Amino acid sequence: MIIEQPAVYLRWLYPRALWRMDRREKAVYLTFDDGPIPQSTPFILETLRRLSVKATFFMVGDNVRKYPGLYEQIVSEGHQVGNHTHNHISGFRHTLREYSFNVEKANAYIRSPLFRPPHGWMRLAQYALLSRKYKVVMWDLVTRDYSKWLTAEDVVNNVKRYARPGSIITFHDSLKSIGKLQTALPESITWLREQGYEFKTIPIET
Repeated sequence: MIIEQPAVYLRWLYPRALWRMDRREKAVYLTFDDGPIPQSTPFILETLRRLSVKATFFMVGDNVRKYPGLYEQIVSEGHQVGNHTHNHISGFRHTLREYSFNVEKANAYIRSPLFRPPHGWMRLAQYALLSRKYKVVMWDLVTRDYSKWLTAEDVVNNVKRYARPGSIITFHDSLKSIGKLQTALPESITWLREQGYEFKTIPIET
């Protein structure tokens, strides 16, 4: 089973979700889940600024509440933002009411029509309800930068192996990932640019 790219059955479960952008255009869409936090967000922002890249940040509402300055910096530097629930909760462990309430609680801070479920999973009823209001954004490539079994080089190799036109590429703005991202993020961006890729953000209207 390929972990880095979504299984076909996931696309069937969430058919209106956004998995990949226009495959006819040589562009990729970098996304960062779980932040903002002071241990990793500043490095990510500095790297994106230095390399002239815009990205989309799927943020945890409670982190935005705790670190509003980082949220404002992300927005002011021209990046897109999305909702990743208020407490990074699993859809399978919560009722429809609990889950949707948590998403709305986060939206009071994040203010975005884009939503990505933590772990890339949610109940079908949750998906049906939330997709009425939000554009559900999944991924075409998850770098697995969070894995303790992978090195920074492994993360870069995942990008090299699986990136393709229209890829929505998932990194993580987190303590588990930052040690690898310090090397893997600039190297991945540099390689993608050398291959002729343009960098874009997830549009509000898709």
